[in-house]
Amino acid sequence: MTTLSAPATDPHARQVSPRVSQSVFDGSRLRVVLLVDVYEGAQQQFLEAYEQLCNQVASVPGHVSDQLCQSIENPSQWLITSEWESAPPFLAWVNSEEHVRMVEPLHSCVRDTRSLRFHVVRETGGPAPRADSAQGRLQASPRIGDGVIRHALTFTVKPGSEEKVAKILSEYASPEPKVDENTRLCRTSLFMHGNRVVRAIEVRGDLLAALRHVARQPEVRAVEEAVNPYLEQDRDLDDPESARVFFTRAALPAVHHVNAEQEDPKARRHALYYPARPGRGMELAELLARQDEAAADDPRRPIVRSTIFQRDEVVVRLIDVRGDLEAADPALVLGIADAGRLAELTTLPKDRDLAHVLQLVRADLVTDRRSAGA
Repeated sequence: MTTLSAPATDPHARQVSPRVSQSVFDGSRLRVVLLVDVYEGAQQQFLEAYEQLCNQVASVPGHVSDQLCQSIENPSQWLITSEWESAPPFLAWVNSEEHVRMVEPLHSCVRDTRSLRFHVVRETGGPAPRADSAQGRLQASPRIGDGVIRHALTFTVKPGSEEKVAKILSEYASPEPKVDENTRLCRTSLFMHGNRVVRAIEVRGDLLAALRHVARQPEVRAVEEAVNPYLEQDRDLDDPESARVFFTRAALPAVHHVNAEQEDPKARRHALYYPARPGRGMELAELLARQDEAAADDPRRPIVRSTIFQRDEVVVRLIDVRGDLEAADPALVLGIADAGRLAELTTLPKDRDLAHVLQLVRADLVTDRRSAGA
């Protein structure tokens, strides 16, 4: 007889704070589910491409196992599941240029994909793995979210075009917030830090449906076309492959979110951009996440909520701040009080005080729009 394991009794398990509604940093084992729609007649080509990919993935640090399954009802529908020791090694791989190149052989035989990522909370078959197990541990307890999915895109524009791009992005007409009966756009926040654009969105419902809905809106397409000449990475929105590669590289996943308290309508949204040293982006994001979680109950903390986005060396922290940012303790706003640690993980100057560092990492707000009823 199989039993449900109960990792909450594991003394090595790290307890989940009720304020943290999203995190990839608790050390829990990760299950990745990829739903794949293959073109008719391309099943054998897909299988061969998968086998080549599978051999490469097996050597990626943190990878445990994977399975390939074909639907018994529709031969064009396939399912790939993989298991990872924890989320960070998977995210480091899936967001890398190596991964972009690795999956290229699949593009000619795949019509559509959908990726889902889950921490393993319970399983049958025996006791939970210990924290020092090679397979990682289970998530100690369920997270209590707020029903909002957070995602961001980032890209760079040609130096000297920043003012033109900011004007284009600030003047677009907001798309219809209702996607379908279950999905709605809640908020879009757009910032620029030098020539880097960061667009963060909040969605209730299905993120993929919301992204596709936005991409189809004429007003959004017009803005994207207007920005195209200024992009450092060329893209052709009429070429599905060109658009896919661009948005794959632009994706900036949310890796941690903390709600310090209930919604404060007076809180103002800010974005901080931390340029990580090569290979240190995930480590920097985890440090910020740990400090945000630890500071959530600090009564001096002016931050109502915080979301950390990370991809490679790009780390962005979106914060909602009560009161005047300039009057707040820069250490609390930055999320790192140790200037030496900050200098170790980022390319920021070593000989500046935290108040100056805060000015260096602050991004300029282009637009912050809430949908009616959000």
